[in-house]
Amino acid sequence: MNKLLTLMAGSALVGLLAVPAEARPQWTKAQANAWYDRQPWMVGANYNNRSAINQFEMWQADTFNPAEIDQELGWAADMGMNIMRVYLHNQLWEDDASGLKSRMNTFLGIAEKHKIRIMFVLFDSCWDPNPVSGPQRPPIPGVHNSGWMQAPGAARLADKSQYGKLEAYVKDIVGSFANDPRIAVWDVWNEPNNAGGGNYKITPDKVALVAGLLGPVFEWARSVDPTQPLTSGLWLGDHWDQADKLDAVEKIQLAQSDVNSFHDYNWPEQFESRAKKMLAYGRPVLATEYMARGNGSTFDGSLPLGKKYRIAMINWGFVDGKSQTRLPWDSWKKPYTMEEPTIWFHEVLRADGTPYRQAEVDLIRTLTREANGPRR
Repeated sequence: MNKLLTLMAGSALVGLLAVPAEARPQWTKAQANAWYDRQPWMVGANYNNRSAINQFEMWQADTFNPAEIDQELGWAADMGMNIMRVYLHNQLWEDDASGLKSRMNTFLGIAEKHKIRIMFVLFDSCWDPNPVSGPQRPPIPGVHNSGWMQAPGAARLADKSQYGKLEAYVKDIVGSFANDPRIAVWDVWNEPNNAGGGNYKITPDKVALVAGLLGPVFEWARSVDPTQPLTSGLWLGDHWDQADKLDAVEKIQLAQSDVNSFHDYNWPEQFESRAKKMLAYGRPVLATEYMARGNGSTFDGSLPLGKKYRIAMINWGFVDGKSQTRLPWDSWKKPYTMEEPTIWFHEVLRADGTPYRQAEVDLIRTLTREANGPRR
């Protein structure tokens, strides 16, 4: 996974990846910190509504569910959450660009009603490497996140002749909402150097391919001059403050992000250690994934640390549903079909909106009120 970034050959490809002269530069540290000083303490969840198994069911016209989204974001606002991290997919745009943007606008309107802003994720290296749009398969019984799709997926990642479509997707989506205050941040690629997870076939040369594409993705997004910051989060290892140990992808993430972000699903002492490594770069820091109870990552352990260091805190999972992420990662090896896990892995609420653990909701509400004041 630590292959070096290879040089891209061919004049056509060089032209394709060229950056317009008007592309805004990466924010300076001073600009990034000035932006962050204007923000409330951001607390929320990675979000897809409970009836959606993945990005396609959330956003496609036949399954887009504004009433359910409105209900769930109301529950989030009631406990003090003010941001949600939400995944898009390039294939959604290729199938129906105008429809996708219309539904995004509807979604943003619902979020604004509840005083919640959105971090959209453009690409993702996790789970199924062969995304297919249209009707989605049902969840695999007893298995964590069994329908989630990578973006752009193995075939598209390997086919550089198709990168023009990815460029058009990024520029159109970010450009269409570049001045929209309802959007807080653009996360350009989730865990880009992740091999994939689950029982799926590993994508050959994936890290080298992603390393060749991630920089251009940042530049495409910057070329439309978004007022929101760009980021891509580190997630693997304990070497983030040692430049000589960073892989090619991590170097791009740290060199290109306006605000830095990271994931941590471990004990609070590791969360704090990773947080300090990220803070050492002098930019605002967002924890864009945390909270896996069975792995030692809890609201009780991590959320107070986020408040202490003023790190944005976005846990994985909100309402239990078709993604089944209440089940742990090891369900891919031993599905939980006969009984539930001893404790839920992710998720805050049951499908009916009642808390899995009331003390967690009380803690979220208390800490956000202390930091941001009461909701109005």
